[in-house]
Amino acid sequence: MSTRTVLITGASAGLGRASADHLAHTGWSVVGASRRGTVGKNWQGITMDVDNDASVLDCVTKTFLEQGRLDAVVACAGWGAAGAVEETPIGDAKAQFETNFWGCVRVVQAALPIMRAQGGGRLVLMSSIGGLLGIPYQAFYAASKFALEGYAESLAYEVAPFNIHVTLIEPGNFKTEFTQNRRLVNALPDDPYKTAREKAIAVMERDEVNGADPMDVAKVVAHVLKGKSPPRRVSVGKLDERIGIMGKRLLPFRLFEKAAKSSLGV
Repeated sequence: MSTRTVLITGASAGLGRASADHLAHTGWSVVGASRRGTVGKNWQGITMDVDNDASVLDCVTKTFLEQGRLDAVVACAGWGAAGAVEETPIGDAKAQFETNFWGCVRVVQAALPIMRAQGGGRLVLMSSIGGLLGIPYQAFYAASKFALEGYAESLAYEVAPFNIHVTLIEPGNFKTEFTQNRRLVNALPDDPYKTAREKAIAVMERDEVNGADPMDVAKVVAHVLKGKSPPRRVSVGKLDERIGIMGKRLLPFRLFEKAAKSSLGV
């Protein structure tokens, strides 16, 4: 089983890096893709810009030709924008989708012909609890993950006849470089959202800095790739964050929203 090959995007840091390190440790042949082309201790690095069609296709093809197989893709590349919806330029919102959503789509579309030809494969897409619960002052990040949820659910029906399995991983807050790399939107001159925005961002940054260990996500990824019947969705993180998913499903929305406000800093 040591010949199984997995391509991981966003492997230079955070959840992608943790997944690459752990899967390499458990016997996978790991190719970690990132814009920086970072190389791991026991895995190969490759330079890929998920925002670019040609870069993605070239890297997926190169990985397959060098490895001889492509058994799994773990799509972790992404970043977060923070700011009020009204103050966010459309270009910034599109950039958020370009990486978080379309970057994932590009990698999947490049991998699917290979997986169909070899008789199967696994697609693990890194979503977020923010893909199930809206987050104030991270509306376009949440929207990109909500879009990924619908895309993956639809995709799963289409590729199931080819023995290709799709799983969404939905992390809560984890202690990674994601916090430092968040891009803040430039505020309007009079900035009517200043007080509320700063409070909400401070809450989210506090929760991330005190977040769970990224290796928890890596272990879930490994479990999903190993399982015979992988689940469609797996949430991972602290219990109080995951309870929010259940609360949204079961509670009347007004009650859920009232309960969620304080935890979201609004």
